Amino acid sequence: KVGKETLLAQIIKMVEEAQGSKAPIQALADKISSVFVPVVLMIAFLSLGLWLIVGSQYLGLSEALSFGLTSFVGVLIIACPCALGLATPTAIIVGVGKGAKEGILIKDAATLQKLHQVNAVVVDKTGTLTIGKPTLVNIQNLSSQKDNELISIMASLEKKSEHPIAHAIVNYAEKKHIALTDVSDFSNIQGQGLQGKINSQEYFIGNTKLISNLNISFDTTMLDEFTAQGKTPVILATKEKVLSFVMVADEIKSTAIEAVKNLHALGIKVIMLTGDDEKTAKHIGKLVGIDDVVAQVLPQDKLAKIKSLQAQGLVVAMAGDGVNDAPALAQADVGIAMGTGTDVAIESAGITLLDGDISKLAKALNLSHITMRSIKQNLFWAFIYNLIGIPLAAGLFYPIFGWLLNPVFAGFAMGLSSVSVVTNSLRLKGIKI
Repeated sequence: KVGKETLLAQIIKMVEEAQGSKAPIQALADKISSVFVPVVLMIAFLSLGLWLIVGSQYLGLSEALSFGLTSFVGVLIIACPCALGLATPTAIIVGVGKGAKEGILIKDAATLQKLHQVNAVVVDKTGTLTIGKPTLVNIQNLSSQKDNELISIMASLEKKSEHPIAHAIVNYAEKKHIALTDVSDFSNIQGQGLQGKINSQEYFIGNTKLISNLNISFDTTMLDEFTAQGKTPVILATKEKVLSFVMVADEIKSTAIEAVKNLHALGIKVIMLTGDDEKTAKHIGKLVGIDDVVAQVLPQDKLAKIKSLQAQGLVVAMAGDGVNDAPALAQADVGIAMGTGTDVAIESAGITLLDGDISKLAKALNLSHITMRSIKQNLFWAFIYNLIGIPLAAGLFYPIFGWLLNPVFAGFAMGLSSVSVVTNSLRLKGIKI
């Protein structure tokens, strides 16, 4: 890939678009700014009029006019919608840029704002908590056929699948130089496995749910022992009996345990949704420290679980990497894709974690918190500045304290207000997330 098609060009484009987007919180500043100028003009003319009408009775017309014009000019100069207008975009620009530097790509400002409200994170297992490159570690032959013959059948069927577990079986066959055969009448049984014919014999390959639905019984003692160790079973059968099963293991990411710990420290509930075997999923969940594990789910089940959590009043972020995660990523309040995942998952998500580093999930949440805090600080000081500065310039405090702001100092204060907002936003660069 060259030019605009390169990953770097796409990252730059995403960051630029995010920095130019508007956060919902900016609507407040925009609404105030839209009425700010007419209100300031009204206050300026009102202060001039009051100085002329009331002030002339005590100071004389000449001095009252002087004070009135000073107030009129001072109000116009010190009034600063700029600080209000800069409060949100400056923080968003710095926050999105800092995220990109940390390997956290944020699609738009609204996503960054929504992220700070998240109190539940749903994660997929394969490719999110694990490295997503499972390997075949055990073969159990329950038939009279040779191991290589069974592996050939399994790999021939799995060759047509894009699932990481399928790749593990195919890769094993290739490493062992086991020849594959043609498959006819192939079909995918969603959430369960595959079926197809090889040399006119129909085979089924998949999980325990598939075998259960075929009403085939076999001794699962050894299989249960393996699944309790966190390994995933893949079973080969005909309509009559189970021929073999292999165990596939996927290494847990080195950052997964720490990532979940950091999410818990932020008060976030962590839930794992996976299509994997229940015992395998619970073993992985226990190792990593997951609060709740839901196994053997279909893509639509993941979507339903997200909706269920949202119905409970939770603000949900979903982290995943596969095609089957895309509907749930789109439904979640914030979708988070692993950069090592599929294009469909990345397109459906509002945030992408480069290199698939799950530890960046807690960093993304922290980034959202500090960015929103900076925006609120900016808005607060912009409001306070105008609430104090405009009455001071208008001469409201003159009768009590003798204070009247010189237009020169009003101009200095106006510039300082914008500089202070920008400076406060730039502080984000130095804050560790």
